[in-house]
Amino acid sequence: MKMQINGKAAEACGGEYFDVKNPATGEIIDQVPKGTEDDIALAVEAAESAFKGWASTSPQQRGIVFYRAAEIVRRKKEELAALLTKEQGKPLAEARGELEGFAHVLEYYCGLAGSLRGDFVPVPGNGYAFTVKNPLGVCAAITPWNMPALIMGWKIAPALISGNTFVLKPASNTPLINLTLASIFYEAGLPAGVLNVVTGSGETAGESLVRNPDVRKISFTGETGTGKRVAEIAASGMKRVTLELGGSDPMIVCDDANLESAVSGAIRGRFYNCGQTCTAVKRLYVFESVAEEFIKKLESGVKNLKVGNGLDKNTDMGPLNNRHQLNFIKELIAEIEEKEEGKIITGGKVPEFEGSDKGYFFEPTLVSDVPAESRLLKEEVFGPLLPIVTVKNLDEAIEAANRSNYGLGASIWTKDLDRIRTGCEQLNAGIIWVNQHLKVAPEVPFGGVKESGFGRENGPDILSEYMETRTIMLKT
Repeated sequence: MKMQINGKAAEACGGEYFDVKNPATGEIIDQVPKGTEDDIALAVEAAESAFKGWASTSPQQRGIVFYRAAEIVRRKKEELAALLTKEQGKPLAEARGELEGFAHVLEYYCGLAGSLRGDFVPVPGNGYAFTVKNPLGVCAAITPWNMPALIMGWKIAPALISGNTFVLKPASNTPLINLTLASIFYEAGLPAGVLNVVTGSGETAGESLVRNPDVRKISFTGETGTGKRVAEIAASGMKRVTLELGGSDPMIVCDDANLESAVSGAIRGRFYNCGQTCTAVKRLYVFESVAEEFIKKLESGVKNLKVGNGLDKNTDMGPLNNRHQLNFIKELIAEIEEKEEGKIITGGKVPEFEGSDKGYFFEPTLVSDVPAESRLLKEEVFGPLLPIVTVKNLDEAIEAANRSNYGLGASIWTKDLDRIRTGCEQLNAGIIWVNQHLKVAPEVPFGGVKESGFGRENGPDILSEYMETRTIMLKT
C-alpha cells in the first residue's frame, strides 16, 4: 500500500518502508512508506495547488462527493471492516460500526453543505455590513490508531466541506484503512490533490506537517505530551490548532441507578475496542450501599467476554493494538501486586488459547480496593483494566472524579434529577453522559478540558474553525 499524494499512489522519497502487523497474530500484512519531510512538502504542495479549484466549487457539489463516498463505504463495508480488524485488532462487529460511523459523519456534513453563509447587518450612519466565510487553505491532521476511520472522518469532513484541502498523517500502526478511505473519496469524484495521505513517523512526517508554513490549521488526536509539542510548534506559525488528547473518564454509579443498565454500560464503556478509547470508562466510582451487588454482576458479565482474534465471529474483545500497550498493562498489574494497591477480582493475565502468545492479548480485568494514589486513577490507562472505588455519596464521588489532570468525559448513573443536575454542573469534563457512556455523535461538539485538550470536533459550529470571517463595510 502506498501513500496518496495528488490523488495518486506515491512511493516515499527516501525509499524506506515500515511493516504493518496484525496485532492478533504478529504477522506482517503490508508495508507502507516512511514519509519524509520532502514527502510532506509534496503533499502540501499538491493540496495548495488544488485549493483554488476546490474552494470555488459550490458546497452542494462538495456534498455530492461526500454522499457518493459514504455510499461506497457502505457498499464495501465488509471488506473494509476486515482490513480495519487485521491492522487494528478490534472485532469485526466493532469495525463495521466504526465504518458506519465514518459514513454517517460524511452524510451529516453533506447535509450541512447548504448552511455555509455569512451575516448581513445594517450599520446606522455607515450603510451596511456583511460577512463572508472563506476557507483557510491547506489544513492537516495527525490521527491515532485506536479509531482510525472514525477520527479521520471527524477531521477531514468539516474541513473539506468548507472548501479547504487536506493532508492527513495517520498512525503508523493503522495506515491501511486511511489510505483506502482516501482512495474511495477519489472514486467518488474528489478532484486530484484535495485529500492527501502521507504515512510516516510522528517525529519526521508529523513534525514536518506541523511546521510546514503553508498549513493553516492542525487537528491532532493523541497523547497529551505529543499534543503539547504540536501546540508549541504550531504557535510559532500562528496556526489554528484543535487538540483532542488523553482522558481518564470517571463513571459514577449511584444507589438508585438501574444496576443492570449500569453494568452493561460499564462493560461496553471499558472493554469496547479492548479499552483503547479516549472516552472509555477508566475509573469506576460506586456507592457503598450497592457496591457488593454491582461488582458481583459486573464480574459475572466480564467473565463471559470472549477474548480472541477480531476476525472470529464469536470474539467480544480483540487484542491490544501493539506490544507497547501490552507491556504497559502488564507493568500496571505487576505494580498492583507488588505494592498491594488493589485486589484483582478477575483477569490480570494473558489468556490461554491457541495462538494467544503470538498476539497482544490480555484478559479483561477488574481491580477493587484501589487507593487514591494508584496510577490506575492518575494516568490514562489504554487497555482492558478497570479500577473500582467505593464512595459514600455523590459529593465524595464528584470530588474523586475531578481529582485528575484530565477532563474529557464523565458519566453519572441515577434516576434522581437533582443528582443529574449536580453531576452535570460539577463534573469537570467536556462531555457528560447520563445513564450512558461512550457514544459520541457527529451532531454534537466533542472535546475536553484541562489536559484533555482544547477546541472541539463535530457539530455545526466546527465549520467556523475551518473558515475565516471577512467583514465588508458598504456605504452607497
